[in-house]
Amino acid sequence: MAKKVEAPNMVERFAEFKELKNIDKATMISVLEESFRNVLAKMFGTDENLDVIMNPDKGDVQIFQNLEVVPDGTVTDPNTQIGLTDARADHDPDVEIGEEHTKEIFFADFGRRAILNLRQTLQSKILDLQKENIYAKFKELEGEIVTGEVYQTWSKETLLLDDDKNELLLPKSESIPGDYFRKGETVRAVISSVDNKNNNPKITVSRTSDNFLRRLFELEVPEIHDGLINIRAVARIPGERAKIAVESYDDRIDPVGACVGVKGSRIHGIVRELRNENIDVINYTANPTLFIQRALSPARISSIRLDEEEKKAEVFLRPEEVSLAIGKGGLNIKLASMLTGYVIDVYRDTEEAYEEDIYLDEFKDEIEPWVIDALKNIGCVTAKSVLNTPRQTLIDKADLEEETVDNVLSVLNAEFEDEDGAEAEAEVEAEVSDAEKAADNAATDDAKATDAKAASEAEAEKIDDDVADEAEKLVE
Repeated sequence: MAKKVEAPNMVERFAEFKELKNIDKATMISVLEESFRNVLAKMFGTDENLDVIMNPDKGDVQIFQNLEVVPDGTVTDPNTQIGLTDARADHDPDVEIGEEHTKEIFFADFGRRAILNLRQTLQSKILDLQKENIYAKFKELEGEIVTGEVYQTWSKETLLLDDDKNELLLPKSESIPGDYFRKGETVRAVISSVDNKNNNPKITVSRTSDNFLRRLFELEVPEIHDGLINIRAVARIPGERAKIAVESYDDRIDPVGACVGVKGSRIHGIVRELRNENIDVINYTANPTLFIQRALSPARISSIRLDEEEKKAEVFLRPEEVSLAIGKGGLNIKLASMLTGYVIDVYRDTEEAYEEDIYLDEFKDEIEPWVIDALKNIGCVTAKSVLNTPRQTLIDKADLEEETVDNVLSVLNAEFEDEDGAEAEAEVEAEVSDAEKAADNAATDDAKATDAKAASEAEAEKIDDDVADEAEKLVE
């Protein structure tokens, strides 16, 4: 007696595969049904008259074909029609012409080729479903920190694998200068973008993003995670320096002190993660003038002039404070501009500068704008500040060619020479005018003296004549 062959339990057969791909049972059954329908549609030409029933409890599949009963010998399409005699012979003795007869078919009877097609179709659909799930999962995690293990490093990017063996790409451009990873090393980064091109999810992570610094503070500072302290603005030059503005919603909490921690205990971990990137934590304020002052710390500002429409700020400082405001390599003023959203120009706070100096922006017609920007980056924002800086210093620090520097110096010197010439000419004219006035005054004085002398002589002659007449009278 032959043993009864048990039908394969498909749900159990695919259980391991399902768990491996992290797909729930209901979704798995739906995929199985759809895969069966695709294969059956290829075999019968259509699946409209087919019913596929998945039984999750028993783990089997039942397939039923609905056929129209027609008179014997009039069957034109065996996939949609059945003769009356055949229908009655198939466990349906009461069926009549025109009615619908349901016939059970067994997939195992179709042979090995049908089984292989089913397998390939199922694998393809499971793979597509897995990719969709990965894309949806990481799309929701954009801006969040993930941890991955270094799997492979290339010249332009590093491949990381998370706990679920999902691939994360860390481009060289998104790595902090000085980052060097070994295979097997654990790396933290923030998900910067998730793309789905041709149903292939591409997850890109970053260590240079501002969000990475935000999330690190949220992990290290419980008050930020709890919402008592809010990060209002972040500015970074990865690997060099960063500024972060924080605000407390509780007057009892010092936001800067909470972020730094006792003896820097909280911020030290962040600094190490960022390859010793210097981090300045400042108090946020809605007052733009005060906010700019704090952003330019440690420099002490004398005064500020704001242009709210163009988002520009002219900052005036004592000469000794200018270098502090600009910072090494111009980092401090760059970060302050990024943090506040204002274009900050630094000027020396001296009366001479107001009266005699000229801003470099006034020379845009004669000097290229990019050259002016390069000079501003090294703290030379006025004409005299450039002229007072050694020529070689301008070439080295501003990274300009010798011809360019010579041209700038020539233009600036010509401007002040013209002014000096005009002043000298005005002085000469004034001197000539004074001389002419003196000469006129002298001539007037001489004329007055001559007239006085003539009058005196005439008076003397008159007196002599009177005396002579008086003498003649006495003689007579």
